[in-house]
Amino acid sequence: MPKAANEIVIERPVGDVFAFLADAENDIKWRQGVVEIKRVSGNGATGTRYRQRVKGPGGRAVSADVEITDYRPDELIGFRATSGPVRPSGRYLVTAVDVGTRVRFELEAELRGLKRLLSPMVEKTMRSEVSALTDLKRALEAARGEGR
Repeated sequence: MPKAANEIVIERPVGDVFAFLADAENDIKWRQGVVEIKRVSGNGATGTRYRQRVKGPGGRAVSADVEITDYRPDELIGFRATSGPVRPSGRYLVTAVDVGTRVRFELEAELRGLKRLLSPMVEKTMRSEVSALTDLKRALEAARGEGR
């Protein structure tokens, strides 16, 4: 089962970081693979669904819709893909630290049958996704500098 994880400290209060992550429409601001994302149901908590398209093979956009599966304010957001060729699940764990907020981003995907042959490529893509936390940090800390 391909897995990937990363964590980073962002110099912003936990409430600000959690709120930004909880609105997945913000993903386009820091996840380079996201082509478009739009909430289609729910209020941001468990059960909320997003229609998402991400860059796929050859640069063509593929469906990768998402549903929030776990939501604990200022602590945890769990999610799973509900469409697309690979359907990973993941979570963001946020924790207050002295200088701001520690964010841990975890992904995993269960591949069955012939899809198991894609495991190395899927794992590489997932590593790229979790490494985007540096872009999340940049986006949130830049917003702080702009007074937001």
